Amino acid sequence: MTTADATIDVHGSGRYVEANGIDLWVATYGSGKPLILLHGGVMSGEMFAPVLPVLTEHHQVITVDLQGHGRTADVNRPIDVQLMADDIAALIDVLGLDRPDVVGYSLGGGVALMTAVRHPDKVGRLVSASANIRRNAIYPEMLAQQGQVNAAAADLMKQTPIYAHYEQVAPRPEDFPRLLDKIGESMSHDFDYTEEVRGLRVPTMVVAADADMAPPSHYVEVFGLLDGGQRDGGWTGEGRPEGGHALAIIPGTTHYDLGVSPLFAAVILDFLDD
Repeated sequence: MTTADATIDVHGSGRYVEANGIDLWVATYGSGKPLILLHGGVMSGEMFAPVLPVLTEHHQVITVDLQGHGRTADVNRPIDVQLMADDIAALIDVLGLDRPDVVGYSLGGGVALMTAVRHPDKVGRLVSASANIRRNAIYPEMLAQQGQVNAAAADLMKQTPIYAHYEQVAPRPEDFPRLLDKIGESMSHDFDYTEEVRGLRVPTMVVAADADMAPPSHYVEVFGLLDGGQRDGGWTGEGRPEGGHALAIIPGTTHYDLGVSPLFAAVILDFLDD
């Protein structure tokens, strides 16, 4: 975990906050309009260190280590984006935040999306990045790889920087095989959030890498559910989606480096500060 700016402490002003029956590790950076930032699977909030200097110029950035990730210990329930969305909604209440923007990447993108779906009155703007709304949109070879995520893969994963960080910060590093089991179980379930997306009531930006886990057409489809891409936008934007929704396909990125791309930070800020 490295940072692009030595003045940014990757740990932030961190503390545990009890919300929805789980002690979430929450780190705060900068000041300004609150922005909740949610990491990808088997990662932590510290993954965003390279883009924090830009994001914190005008925002108070609040990173959250999700259930079983980073400094947040696992609890006796599945890894489920809807349950974790309820965690984030409860956290918003506990912190006394007034409709913060919620930005998530990969697993965090799904959690951010479901937070806006289940608790629209608590969210200002939503950015859901590299999050798929249908399991069958994911490339078949990626589904096959996801099927290999389980406790048996723990020894192999222990040779990676991902585990090195987990071992360093997790309250119970011995939980790593159980985390892999839970993530693998979660990814094995079919899902289709088409109707949930169609009913979104907060301004939403869909973001994806141009070489993501699903084809770009999938994220165009998601934008279409928000009335995007249905007509010419017009000289003054009168043909854009009424909800203020947007789509960004980030060039030169993949599912695995999108979250730390300077372009990702740039499009987030452009949308949130519009």
